[in-house]
Amino acid sequence: MNIIEIKKYAKLSTIMAVLIVGTINSFGEVPRPEHPRPDLFRENWMTLNGEWQFEIDRNADGETRGLISGKDLNSKIIVPFCPESKLSGIGLGNTERLKDVWYRRMFDIPASMKGKRIRLHFGAVDYKAWVYINGQPVGTHIGENVAFNFDITKFLKDGSNELVVRVLDDMTTGLQPAGKQAFNKSEGCVYTRTTGIWQPVWLEAVGSSFVENISVVSDPDNSRVLIEVTINGLDSNLKLEAKAFADGRQMGSDSTTATWRNPRLVLNLKKKKLWDPGSPFLYDLQFILYRGKEKIDEMKSYFGLRKVTIDGRRILINGKPIFQRLILDQGFYPEGIWTAPTDEALKKDIEMCMACGYNGARLHQKVFEPRFLYWADKLGYLVWGEYPNWGYNYKPEGYSAYVNEWTEILIRDRNHPSIVGWCPFNESGAGAGEVQQIIWNVTKAVDPTRPALETSGWTHTLPHPEVRDAHDYDGNPETFRKRWMDYFTAGKTDPVVPARYGRHVAAADCGVPFMVSEIGGIGWATEGGWGYGSGPKTLDEFYIRYKGTCDALLDNPNMFGFCYTQLTDIEQEKNGLYYYDRKPKFDVKKLHEITSRQAAYERGEPVAPQPGLISEPGWKVLIGAVQDGKLCTPYRYSTEKPADEWMKEGFDDSVWKTGLAPFGHDERRRTRTEWKTGDIYLRKTFEYDGRDLKHGAVVISHDEDTDVFINGQKILGVTKFISHYQMHIVTDQLKKALKKGVNTIAVHTHQSTGGQFIDLALLVD
Repeated sequence: MNIIEIKKYAKLSTIMAVLIVGTINSFGEVPRPEHPRPDLFRENWMTLNGEWQFEIDRNADGETRGLISGKDLNSKIIVPFCPESKLSGIGLGNTERLKDVWYRRMFDIPASMKGKRIRLHFGAVDYKAWVYINGQPVGTHIGENVAFNFDITKFLKDGSNELVVRVLDDMTTGLQPAGKQAFNKSEGCVYTRTTGIWQPVWLEAVGSSFVENISVVSDPDNSRVLIEVTINGLDSNLKLEAKAFADGRQMGSDSTTATWRNPRLVLNLKKKKLWDPGSPFLYDLQFILYRGKEKIDEMKSYFGLRKVTIDGRRILINGKPIFQRLILDQGFYPEGIWTAPTDEALKKDIEMCMACGYNGARLHQKVFEPRFLYWADKLGYLVWGEYPNWGYNYKPEGYSAYVNEWTEILIRDRNHPSIVGWCPFNESGAGAGEVQQIIWNVTKAVDPTRPALETSGWTHTLPHPEVRDAHDYDGNPETFRKRWMDYFTAGKTDPVVPARYGRHVAAADCGVPFMVSEIGGIGWATEGGWGYGSGPKTLDEFYIRYKGTCDALLDNPNMFGFCYTQLTDIEQEKNGLYYYDRKPKFDVKKLHEITSRQAAYERGEPVAPQPGLISEPGWKVLIGAVQDGKLCTPYRYSTEKPADEWMKEGFDDSVWKTGLAPFGHDERRRTRTEWKTGDIYLRKTFEYDGRDLKHGAVVISHDEDTDVFINGQKILGVTKFISHYQMHIVTDQLKKALKKGVNTIAVHTHQSTGGQFIDLALLVD
């Protein structure tokens, strides 16, 4: 064992020197030695990061082989890095899908912890963990994202103690969320997996009773903070005292008897200093628990005095309309995968975003570690908290694990002033409606102080939402601008896509705060990878497209923000503002000038009135998509280029294959006929009764460029990739192309990279 003095750490406002004990890795340093929880800090703690024994249990027989205790494992690993990462010392990458793995290490309890209750903490383990001390089971935990701990006091002995962790990580069940972890190889927008321990492990000494958890709700209007505390322990005659400090001076205090688990305190502050984006102020917070006159526990935290409210279309921060210039941050690192190599790397990622003019981020398809949120709090950086729901198939038997872990996430992170919204799902399909509403209700019950978006980008299911969004990677700034100006101001009698295809871009405006939460994705230096759509050929073309896309939403008074895809390249996805190694691709000052200019929303310009409800037309399905059930009839299809007349009525397609839509190859979406080549050609006939057309529409999901023909006449051409179903009005085109009786539809979809997908419906009214 080695002792390292980590200087100038835990700078909440004062500097504390902290002794950390850990196993030294091959570089002579303890990896990630900083305290993992600045929001729940005690001085008497010890890191267990460093070199552990490790074994891949390919036959899942480790328990039978006695790995629970007393057996050396067959390799070594550097914790807290996953075995897929280079920093772990193993560097498997995606060469093998790990399922059962084991960890083992020895540790001594330092003298400063003797006679105390000892808690063993794990920052996060993917996915199910069994923990053993000296051969005795101390607990299990299910979930990949958040901290958990066990009281191991009664399992310890003098001298050396043995810690063993068994992990099960099985993404194939469909019950386990995986986020952006690839099921097989890294491709498209899924990347290298993470298995097992991927956040710090540490010991903490506490008293016989102690402060276990806190809820801090700031009330800037009344210059106070409202606190609820959970006390763990059975001591009597307990008193809890809380104090707030600003720049080392006491600003407020309160005390109460600490009976059972939920003492409540109100700290009235002598001086009000707000936490604002870009100009944050953090109060230090101290909790002391007394048994009679004896101090038995002390914990330090902090808080920011800020509130988030909704006023019509606006999300206000401390009463001000702050336009949320968000970056999509997926939290991947070349050598650490889900785990940042250093604490400084977490801070640097935020500073990189702010250098480009952004004031916040969507923490995308990953629950970021508390150290990142600490730096967001310190730097005045706005974030939306998400859950890595991809990989979860919305099966009811998986609801309990999902709800439990999301609740743990909310409780862990609800005190961070940087978090201004929650979004537990991303791009979920129509089958997620039930669990979306369950999770949304849980979110509002645990934390009613922030807006909650039930899902980002695709199928919105809440009948009365408090915030809405959409994803739009249109690479043409002019059509992009027009679409989103028209969304709020024009065509309030336009027909609405039927709900079964998903309420998204084409859905009726609800009059609530709205942002386009994925834009851009402009590829640059994409050799060996990809970006969204056709990338610019020159830097000038990039800046023109970037500026036009940002300006379209900065000029829209009805938008409270946008989110640009993305911060960095990640493996094969090369649409970042920075390379994967964090080197800038572009002139950062120029990006800052474009991104940070004042938005119409911030000038307080008039917003469109809240619309009334729009009734759906009486749509008749001529061609059905998968959501239309029996009306989705088979196509003739070919993946070989046919003759030039292939889209016309008289073309002979009798030698083509027959299949049901959707056609494609995408592990995240349901397809019924496999298509893995660059092109697919579809044909079939349908009947039309010759009615007068009021409206005609194609509802389509495509990956990528697609042309649709009726009786040889082109009625629609769409480009790039869209992962939801979008409605396109084609009334005039159908009036020219349709005829009474038998008609022919022909579809060509071209795919350049990534997954394949095509499905559509043809509707008339």
